[in-house]
Amino acid sequence: MRKLFVLLASLTLVLSATAFAQSTLDQIKSRGSLICGVNGTGLPGFAYVDSDGNYQGFDVDYCRAVAAAVLGDATKVTYRGLSSGERFTALQTGEVDILIRNTTWTSSRDTGLGLNFTAPTFYDGQGFMVRAASGIETLADLDGTTICVQSGTTTELNLADVMNANGLDYDAKIAETSDPLLAAYDDGACDAYTTDKSGLAAQRTQLRDPSEHVIMDVTISKEPLGPSVRHGDDQFYDVANWVVFTTFMAEEMGITSANVDEMLVGSADSNVRRLLGVEPEKVEEFGLSADAFYNVIKQVGNYAEIYNRNLGPETVVNIPRGYNASYLNGGLHYAPPLR
Repeated sequence: MRKLFVLLASLTLVLSATAFAQSTLDQIKSRGSLICGVNGTGLPGFAYVDSDGNYQGFDVDYCRAVAAAVLGDATKVTYRGLSSGERFTALQTGEVDILIRNTTWTSSRDTGLGLNFTAPTFYDGQGFMVRAASGIETLADLDGTTICVQSGTTTELNLADVMNANGLDYDAKIAETSDPLLAAYDDGACDAYTTDKSGLAAQRTQLRDPSEHVIMDVTISKEPLGPSVRHGDDQFYDVANWVVFTTFMAEEMGITSANVDEMLVGSADSNVRRLLGVEPEKVEEFGLSADAFYNVIKQVGNYAEIYNRNLGPETVVNIPRGYNASYLNGGLHYAPPLR
């Protein structure tokens, strides 16, 4: 029986290696569609299905941006809605080409899970939502409370770490997906709900009376969120990473979806000309067509456009940019040079 198990395990490895012998970039081009893993339960502002049955959101726009770069068409995306428990297996086994699902970059995900993360698209931190009338304002006020937290996440681990470090007792109410937890919190089964602060802002909009709930002025972790791909395929990793950088660079250079055509023909700036493929060599080095990054900007937009469309002041979530501003405005987003 042991020999049979070893044989089957070896066969699985061989089949997996064969499946990934063709590069991810080539698979996407042959298929004619990018398979993108996103939040399957829906997170307003980041990934959700609208009334017409279409995926929308900040993370969804980055799926579209990768498709625009690789296939020249931002609509050529097949979305896979994934739970937090499903997401890594789906990427590891090749069910999806890329995971863009409000996922934190950590050391163990780099190593044990075999993922490569691009530059973060959203800098976040874990916080707490409570009822405004509860009187809970500080971390110490959470002593002895019941806290709703999603299992199998860094959120669950961070909560345990910070409460233990501060000698605070709590009861954790856990579930694998966010919907039952948010419902439990809304029904009063939990005194607090914890996740990334962007998630709190998004999920507060789904409560019966959002005005009754506040996000505490407490941040207990660093949560750099962004796309991830499999180890072992450096070419596709480079493509995904530089699609993110393209959105940063476009904002830095003042290139938008509205003026990119004008910049394409009218700019004498070599940085702009390289990015838009007028001087094509640097874009083509990725195995992409010269207009790949132009297509990202034209069809999806620069970072500010993507952010404002999904998370900005005219949206229901309305999350201030903060760390997610360009470095030119004191934020953390910074693109290396394309040269």
